Amino acid sequence: MPKQRHNILILNGPNLNMLGSREPEIYGIQTLTDIANDCEEYAGELGFTIDFRQSNSEGELVTFIQQARGAFSGLVINAGAYTHTSVAIHDAIKILEIPVIEVHLSNPQAREAFRHHSYISPVAKGTICGFGGHGYILALNALRSLLDDEG
Repeated sequence: MPKQRHNILILNGPNLNMLGSREPEIYGIQTLTDIANDCEEYAGELGFTIDFRQSNSEGELVTFIQQARGAFSGLVINAGAYTHTSVAIHDAIKILEIPVIEVHLSNPQAREAFRHHSYISPVAKGTICGFGGHGYILALNALRSLLDDEG
């Protein structure tokens, strides 16, 4: 019996559209388009389809998360600065009935104190941080394992 093809939503928050030129010493030189292309290629190898989105708007990210209910098998989210401030994103994720993986390009624990708290971590299955753009690939692998375990 062939494996189910899973549709994965990958969301990116504010300023991630500036990757490649924004603080490359912290975030690396990959652009968000580079990361999206890597994810698209790797997702195909896993038998996934992905919908890769970015928004600088908290409300738009909440809407995307709400729309994921019933439409996606899993969510990968790098909420950027909203990780540390958004109860609204926390609440939207909390009502999802799909596995959620939180991703950060850098390691927030090794940075400023205000970045140490995440509103997303308590409602995510797991967090991947500090591996740059490769963290998204690790998140897709984690989702593959989680979804395979579900049957």
